[in-house]
Amino acid sequence: MAKTRAAKRFLRTMVLGILALATLVWTAVDQFGVSTDTLLQLALGALLMVGFSIAAAALFAAVWIGLRRLLRRRD
Repeated sequence: MAKTRAAKRFLRTMVLGILALATLVWTAVDQFGVSTDTLLQLALGALLMVGFSIAAAALFAAVWIGLRRLLRRRD
């Protein structure tokens, strides 16, 4: 299974990013005494906001494409 150089770099970046995030969570719990319930609420809130952003972008794109098609049919 020969991976390209770009694929190896991408995999390494993903692993390092995940480890960095895990270290941040561990530090918040261990050093600052943040409860796991608070971390869970913050993570769910972040996921909810990302979902809302994606939904809003999809709605905007659908309206944009619909208006372009509607205006092109008139010409």
